[in-house]
Amino acid sequence: MVEILPYVFLGLVAGIFSGLIGIGGGIIIIPVLVLVFGLSQHQAQGTTLALLVPPIGLLAAWTYYSKGYVDLRIAGLICIGFFVGGLAGAKLAVGLSSSVLEKLFGAALLLIALKMIFAK
Repeated sequence: MVEILPYVFLGLVAGIFSGLIGIGGGIIIIPVLVLVFGLSQHQAQGTTLALLVPPIGLLAAWTYYSKGYVDLRIAGLICIGFFVGGLAGAKLAVGLSSSVLEKLFGAALLLIALKMIFAK
């Protein structure tokens, strides 16, 4: 049987970071699912994408929206791209080995980290 509390705690931590600095699924949940919970890279990515389906970010988004920090037009456009891009990326990812997928994921995180650290 799956332990419930560790996964709920992971969701809580990811939710806090998501609401705080706009990260969550890719940056927090995927590495923890792989390194701590032992899921494959494919399982971690698929599971994280599946949790995007329900409106888990609704309350955080509402808080930002109520303060005037949400552009619904931009969000809608990104959703359209994410919808199609997610399908394309998933079709590509399932054809790759877990090792290659982990390396791509790590390289993406490293590039993002370097950009953020050295931004002016």
